[in-house]
Amino acid sequence: MSAHQPAYLPWLGYFDKIIRSDIFIFLDTVQYEKNSYINRNRIKTPQGSTWLTIPIKSKGHIQSTLLETKIDNSKNWSQKHLKNIYFNYKKAPRFEECYQKIESLYQHSYETISELCYEHLLFWLKALDVNTKILRSGDLPLSPKKSDLILDLCQQFHADHYISGTLGKNYLIEKDFQEQGIAIEYQNYQHPCYSQLHGDFLPAMGIVDFWMNTDNTALITGASS
Repeated sequence: MSAHQPAYLPWLGYFDKIIRSDIFIFLDTVQYEKNSYINRNRIKTPQGSTWLTIPIKSKGHIQSTLLETKIDNSKNWSQKHLKNIYFNYKKAPRFEECYQKIESLYQHSYETISELCYEHLLFWLKALDVNTKILRSGDLPLSPKKSDLILDLCQQFHADHYISGTLGKNYLIEKDFQEQGIAIEYQNYQHPCYSQLHGDFLPAMGIVDFWMNTDNTALITGASS
């Protein structure tokens, strides 16, 4: 089992956690973090990487959960992002196959960042042929604290193995998990190389970079250790 907060155009390590789990919890009951990957990610350009950022309505977002964090749709961000994807990937090997699909994805409008990231995640999982069971924390009765939250999730679903990101070492109380017979694995993701456009390989781009350049999804978990 694994869990993670919503992320826009997640990197390959995000999908590695999902693929290697039987259940993945989409943590949309946590608070929004400014300058995180919740509402932004990078794509590759001839000049290097560039950020694609979804604008957030800033008023009150620090006290709000992601379920309540609203997108500023007064800015034409979605067409800007789509145009960036088009011009930077139009020479990619899978552009003709993939662009029309992602173009349709950006025709939808969402009020909250949680809803957008969730619907986009379902799109990416289908595109990558990933069948892990996905649940939203907003649909579950949960305790609010980080370590207690993860332990509660593991107990609800009778998990005996939890895959955590490396930052989990900062807040997970390992002895509580051990007492419940739950092993914690801290993800040590070794990013794979694949053929990219625009010069030397850049790791940790948003998923659109991988998807446009290769259909070898086995590479995603093949680099795990």
